[in-house]
Amino acid sequence: MAKPLWSAEAGGAVYRSRDPVRNLRLRVRIQRVTSAGPLLPQAPPPLAGPRGSELLALADRAATGTWGARDGRAGAAPPEVTGPSPAGARRLPDAEEEEAEVGWQEKLFSQFEVDLYQNESACQTPLDRQYHGEILKLEKAGGRKNYRIFTYTDHDRFTNLEEHCQKVTDSDHEVPSYLAERMANVRRRRQDHRPIEASSLKSKIVTWEPSEEFIKNNHVINTPVQTMYIMGDLGPYGKLGHREYEHVLCTIKVDGNGVITVKPDFTGTKGAYRIELDGEKREVWKYTIENASVQVQPEEEEREQRVFRDLYGRHKEYLSGLVGSEFEMTLPGTLRLFVNGEIVSAQGYEYDNLYVHFFLELPNQWSSPAFQQLSGVTQTCATKTLGWDNVAYFCYPFTLEMFFTQGDESEDSLPQWPVLYFEVLSLDFWQRYRVEGYGSLVLPASPGLHMLTIPTWRPVELGTVAELRRFFIGGSPELEDITYVRIPSTFKGERLSRFGFRTETTGSVTFRLYCLQQSKAFLETSALRQRMQSVLDRLGGFSQQSSVYNVLEAFQRARRRMQEARESLPQDLISTSASTVHQSQEP
Repeated sequence: MAKPLWSAEAGGAVYRSRDPVRNLRLRVRIQRVTSAGPLLPQAPPPLAGPRGSELLALADRAATGTWGARDGRAGAAPPEVTGPSPAGARRLPDAEEEEAEVGWQEKLFSQFEVDLYQNESACQTPLDRQYHGEILKLEKAGGRKNYRIFTYTDHDRFTNLEEHCQKVTDSDHEVPSYLAERMANVRRRRQDHRPIEASSLKSKIVTWEPSEEFIKNNHVINTPVQTMYIMGDLGPYGKLGHREYEHVLCTIKVDGNGVITVKPDFTGTKGAYRIELDGEKREVWKYTIENASVQVQPEEEEREQRVFRDLYGRHKEYLSGLVGSEFEMTLPGTLRLFVNGEIVSAQGYEYDNLYVHFFLELPNQWSSPAFQQLSGVTQTCATKTLGWDNVAYFCYPFTLEMFFTQGDESEDSLPQWPVLYFEVLSLDFWQRYRVEGYGSLVLPASPGLHMLTIPTWRPVELGTVAELRRFFIGGSPELEDITYVRIPSTFKGERLSRFGFRTETTGSVTFRLYCLQQSKAFLETSALRQRMQSVLDRLGGFSQQSSVYNVLEAFQRARRRMQEARESLPQDLISTSASTVHQSQEP
């Protein structure tokens, strides 16, 4: 199947280059095809004789009214130039075809700009006066060589309205959303970066009353982008220089990170793009875009790769010097536990403006570095209604690091895991605080991600006086020792009685914990065990707890097998055996 002559797909492409952008060059070729009617006219056969091509050219000029300058008629086209120009543009013999090679931010003037900047009184800015001087030089050198293809650089006062009026659907009645209208006002080209003093950062962290200009300049983090447009004047030669015939052929955007956006992409093997004009004739133009940048020589490429390898090697040596040659390992019989945690949210509480106070209790044989903080307090967070609950999103991160040292296996007590105790409190406008709930969390014994939602409770008193006091003046019954949530650390007895202690269920707190474990015992057992078990089993110690777990698990398996076997027996056999047992028990 033959490839199409042109492509209506005009999608963009993004490239990344480490070379200077000034080396970028594009070759654009534009040609008028025909009118876009249902029946395309066929080309007439070539005329015989040596002057056939001259007669065809004369007929084309008579049909379009584009006579040479020597004819002295109004609207005459400029003389044809077949040789290459300094800007890389050349005029092909056909009046409806043109090709130009354009560099990055290279200015090619249009007929409209030539007519505008020739008049010195119309030049108001320094850029206008610069263009005035360049056009005068072009006139002295014989005039510009390009007619249909021209460019708008990043300094020109040109804005492509299609970039600000992008549609999501193909509907003609689509109404842009509020966000789309606000984003269209954000200037995305050549932003000015002003240094911010340290004092202003300390004094104005939050702008409570931002102006509209402040919002436009700061509500979007935007990378400075330089833009260049390659345009085409698709009007008839008698009407060159009219804005209604200007069309964007290609848009090139380059940011400071070396990212080059070309829209539409280079044609390559996809075929030419086309533009269909409105009007009675509905003319169709096709154009191609090619990358005309000079290819790097093999010697230069090899030298560049060698420089990059040397640079990356030095950077690798620098990082290796920071990390060190040996990986930090724990002592034999020691477990290192990292917990990167986050207090995500608290939900279901009575009052607003919640905050959480927490601390970590380390049992025996556990220790932490001297710099490690084992407690913390979150910020005060207002709640929002989500479904039936009022939820306060804290997103408060914390980090815990601790060490477990293996003790003597002959000890009677089983090892304990660290416990995170926390209490939820509320603070109102009059600075009255109330206890909303207590809870505890045992750190997970397995590494990985753990999402845990812990319910809480709070102590209450009998009668309505306590609740009235809690509502009007704040305050409520509190635990003197927060470890009373579980078994207090100071308790030395055999049984802990909480008879008569009244509590009320309140809300819950959600934690997100990332647990990491490090021990030399993992290296010794990783080759023997495929399934990772609890950390105590992998450490190889505390055989008492391991044996208790094994016995309980074996008992549960035997009980399940007995129940399955009993269910599989016939009912008459079960009833017969039961009656036999009953008769044997009678005297």
